[in-house]
Amino acid sequence: MEERVDIRAAVRERYGAIAEGKGGCQPGGSCCGSGASSDCCGDTVTTGLAELGYSVEEAAAIPEGANLGLGCGNPIALVGPKRGETVLDLGSGAGVDAFLAAREVGPEGRVIGVDMTPAMIDRARANAVKGGYANVEFRLGEIEHLPVPDASVDVIVSNCVVNLSPEKDRVFREAYRVLKPGGRMLVSDLVLEQPLPKETRESIEAYVGCIAGASLRGDYLQFMRDAGFQEVEVVREGRYGADPVTSVQVRALKP
Repeated sequence: MEERVDIRAAVRERYGAIAEGKGGCQPGGSCCGSGASSDCCGDTVTTGLAELGYSVEEAAAIPEGANLGLGCGNPIALVGPKRGETVLDLGSGAGVDAFLAAREVGPEGRVIGVDMTPAMIDRARANAVKGGYANVEFRLGEIEHLPVPDASVDVIVSNCVVNLSPEKDRVFREAYRVLKPGGRMLVSDLVLEQPLPKETRESIEAYVGCIAGASLRGDYLQFMRDAGFQEVEVVREGRYGADPVTSVQVRALKP
């Protein structure tokens, strides 16, 4: 595998192109990279959201242009943000989960999306303006170095993003840092049930496609525990394509 900086550059380039409409999820194709099932995104955008656990009402509430078919679950439904809370979305993309969280926290609450891809930030900000989301902001930054103060958010969500980080342990340490005591995290992501073949592990295309960067399930959960999280629990899971990959939704608490 190439150096870490090359991995980050490849991820940024891939998802920047998707944000600009030059790639991404198409019906009958794979948005999620090497080894993903052919119906990764569903037959249509709406079907894809339903398969990931989004209700018809939630799908209808997402601003046009926000759903790029890049998720692997519905973290908002499982974490249940409350009125007035502050929610942080790690790797917020075009804003799907940030906008759904905004409905839950209400005008007295706040949602912050962080993404390292400038084109994604631009698209998400445009979607926020178009949809009139006054309680949502999007910040350019890396999830390993969050542009968020200590102990300032109540809830963290992330949707099929942490697997793309070459420093997952640091991601969860940063998440722990910015959560308030008693805060909670719900991460939808991909994990491995067994090691990948060497050729897949060393493929940049498989990495940016959410496969080669995935951790073994036990290692992934241990990263959270090592960061200080408690009550780490897989609350939902499902198979993912032909590779030894599972889609998991993990809940954890900061004591």
